[in-house]
Amino acid sequence: MSEEYERELGVDTEKLKEVGIELDKSKRSGTFLLEDQETKTFASFFEGVEVMSIRGAMKKYDWVKNYFWKLLDRNQDEYTREADTEDVNGYFIRALPGAKVEIPVEACLYLKKAEKQKVHNIVVAEENSELNIISGCTSHPGVTGMHIGLSEFFVKKDAKLSFTMIHSWEPTIEVRPRTAIHIDEGGSFISNYILLNPVKLVQTYPTAYLEKDARVVFNSVIVALEGSTIDSGSRAVLRGENSSAEIVSRAISKGGKVIARGHIIGDAPEVKGHLECKGLMLSENGLIHAIPELEAKYPNVELSHEAAIGKIAEEEIFYLMSRGLSKDEATSAIVRGFMEIEIKGLPDALKEAIDRTIEMAEKDLL
Repeated sequence: MSEEYERELGVDTEKLKEVGIELDKSKRSGTFLLEDQETKTFASFFEGVEVMSIRGAMKKYDWVKNYFWKLLDRNQDEYTREADTEDVNGYFIRALPGAKVEIPVEACLYLKKAEKQKVHNIVVAEENSELNIISGCTSHPGVTGMHIGLSEFFVKKDAKLSFTMIHSWEPTIEVRPRTAIHIDEGGSFISNYILLNPVKLVQTYPTAYLEKDARVVFNSVIVALEGSTIDSGSRAVLRGENSSAEIVSRAISKGGKVIARGHIIGDAPEVKGHLECKGLMLSENGLIHAIPELEAKYPNVELSHEAAIGKIAEEEIFYLMSRGLSKDEATSAIVRGFMEIEIKGLPDALKEAIDRTIEMAEKDLL
């Protein structure tokens, strides 16, 4: 990225790098940057994908309005109602039918001055397409405010969509994402949520609705530092035969509060679902509260869950120290291993972005 381009955008590009945003067309198939309510830049570098503002998409395609508020209820709560205004903006990302977009599309939502940033995003993976997105959400140093982010995802028949969201906010920011996903027959959706920096409050609970033979995977890695409250979870409604869901969360508290939710509803025969929540306490004054829920409406479903919360085992530290590591090195290795989740089928570019984010967070934990 050139210095001239950085000055033109007028954003803190170091903050963008923290959330995996490159602004480099050689490493991305498309890019979108929203500052407060203004679209700063957008582009597509691959003919199989469309990237633009939601305002632009509404003007270009009359049918886009049919996706607006199709999965989310504008009266869900005070935040969805507040975002239902004419000044709302956001991104529209679409993979064309049959397109295989392996190199990620990037989308950054940047809170710079506004007291409240109101966003409504629409993502469409058309039939038999493959799309990878990395979304980085961050704020300007010293800013105080709220981010309200509404997102609706549509994964068509036999399409594949992976969506990695990395958050890096200021300790004074409240974040209220509201997300829903529809996965058509044979489709798959992989969601990766990474939050490792201080934030005042995050409240998010995306819901996926699955049709026959569809699959969803929710992965999350969350660190709650002192002063942070993270109320995060995922819900999967398995309403098509042979659909499946996997929800895996890793939560670390170093003085902050984490509520880790998970809910799988078996609303069709021959469905499978698994919930896994593991928590690691690194201080005496934090809190991790795991709330797993399983709901079966047919006798021939397979739903399971496991949850475990604890501290770093002293014997693990002693073992690593006996192998030549210092105590700090041993502790760092254990924490890093705890935060790593194996994500199958993720492009190398997204794996690298997640690894960089986790590496940068280690200094705040130890």
